Amino acid sequence: MNEGRRSFLKTAALGALGVAASHALPATAEGAKATGGRRWAMLIDTRRCLEKKGCAKCAEACHVVHNVPALSNPRHEVKWIWREGFREAFPDQEAEYFDETLTTSKVLVFCNHCDRPPCVRVCPTQATWRRRDGLVMMDWHRCIGCRYCVAACPYGSRSFNWVDPRPHIAEITPTYPTRTRGVVEKCTFCDERLPEGRLPACVEACEAKALMFGDLADPASEVREVLRTRFAVRRRPGLGTHPAIFYLV
Repeated sequence: MNEGRRSFLKTAALGALGVAASHALPATAEGAKATGGRRWAMLIDTRRCLEKKGCAKCAEACHVVHNVPALSNPRHEVKWIWREGFREAFPDQEAEYFDETLTTSKVLVFCNHCDRPPCVRVCPTQATWRRRDGLVMMDWHRCIGCRYCVAACPYGSRSFNWVDPRPHIAEITPTYPTRTRGVVEKCTFCDERLPEGRLPACVEACEAKALMFGDLADPASEVREVLRTRFAVRRRPGLGTHPAIFYLV
């Protein structure tokens, strides 16, 4: 077992009992650490990811595990992980002198699990909320389909079920709930796996080892070690949402 995996398992085991929903939350990793909390985050090594051009194993694994439907109508598409062009994903990033291999390619995008998520502020039923460990969650039973969160998310990370998704799932995973028509869904950082000491499905499935997941509030974690030595960007930082996904460029 490598050090990153061992560190993650230790952190996940320690934090499993302390993961509770709350709206009065620290807005930074430092604040989370001060209250004994954790701040889950993901790093994407864009260069490693590009080495496996055309690979979609991370999205495939995520969508299978979480019963994400495959809809032929692009207007009804539901997605938890997908790819966007670099310039579309980072419209405000000064990348004039970046490697064109990167700026002309597509990068992985999903819910950013922001420190200050606009989606949470606008939800009238508290169907979406931010946990102490930074995960932005969904209660599909509370969702009334108003789509305020869809409009508020500046990253396009939420999908609305225009049709019943269940007939469009090739093989339903019985250990994860399916959704219904009229509710919103998105990436949850595999919240169901973390208390078991398991990495998110996308991280496990990545053959290029381009995805890293860990505790941003722990200075000794793998993600913090990498961020100390590699330059990283986040999507639309000027909005003040403080995303928990970092792109190593």
